[in-house]
Amino acid sequence: MTDVLHQRPEADRTTGKAAPPSKPRRAGLPRLLKGSGPRRPNYPAGLASLIWLVIVGAPLYVLVATTFRTRDGYIDDGPLALPTHPTLANYDRVLSSHFFSYLGNTLVVTAVCAAIVIVLSVTVGYAVVRARSRMSRRVFQIFLLGLAIPSQAVIIPIYLVITKLQLYDTLLAVILPTAAFSLPVSVLILAGTMRDIDEELYESMALDGAGPTRVLLRLVVPMSRAGISTVGVYSALHAWNGFMFPLILTQSRSNRVLTLGLYDYVGEFRVDTPALLTAVVLSIVPIFVVYLFARRQLINGLMGVGGK
Repeated sequence: MTDVLHQRPEADRTTGKAAPPSKPRRAGLPRLLKGSGPRRPNYPAGLASLIWLVIVGAPLYVLVATTFRTRDGYIDDGPLALPTHPTLANYDRVLSSHFFSYLGNTLVVTAVCAAIVIVLSVTVGYAVVRARSRMSRRVFQIFLLGLAIPSQAVIIPIYLVITKLQLYDTLLAVILPTAAFSLPVSVLILAGTMRDIDEELYESMALDGAGPTRVLLRLVVPMSRAGISTVGVYSALHAWNGFMFPLILTQSRSNRVLTLGLYDYVGEFRVDTPALLTAVVLSIVPIFVVYLFARRQLINGLMGVGGK
């Protein structure tokens, strides 16, 4: 090795002069591509991003800034002007009214709907994936058919069924149809997630003598946590933002949810816009916080990559 390193360069056969030593090539350094250099700024993309920022930011600015105005100031100055005399009177008015009662009802509806959807979609998805019978395929097709039925088209039959069951003007009247219309998408998500589980894992559990219930609880549920999180977030968002079922199936103030509570600031001849938008902001905050922590699971599950 030392003889090779200290060997002098051989003489050129034509000139008789010693050839210049070749520069050692550094290993591991990538070659620079031709034409690489500082990239020119993309002005059209920057302009488009700025326009999109204005489109998204302007409504948010109007929403938040209006909550610090008085009703007269909102009418005189306009929605885009800065609040000249900021006030927290709107927040005090909303929080001192029935807001916490509406919030409690909404939390109950959201939590119960999410629990029902998770339990049913996990069991139905597991049966569809593992049964592999004609009956399971028919059940899965029925759930997929639910994707094509809008809730507005069946609101009258739902109203009649709820009335016959003597559930009208109760929170259960809102929970049951809301959970039912969240099930088709949830079953579709979890069925795709459970199909990504390796068949060898099912076979190893069966060789160990595990029954269907043990396989579901010990294997399928832990391996489908991302899909279950997606289903939970999706059903919670659907229940939190629900408006039609609470409007049609409830009547008393004690059973109102946040979406119906906004009517407290809408009169026959006028609308208290600052108080109305303050209630909107306060009703957005809880579910927005949940979405911030679970948005990754929601997106991954909807893309069908949450099974592994």
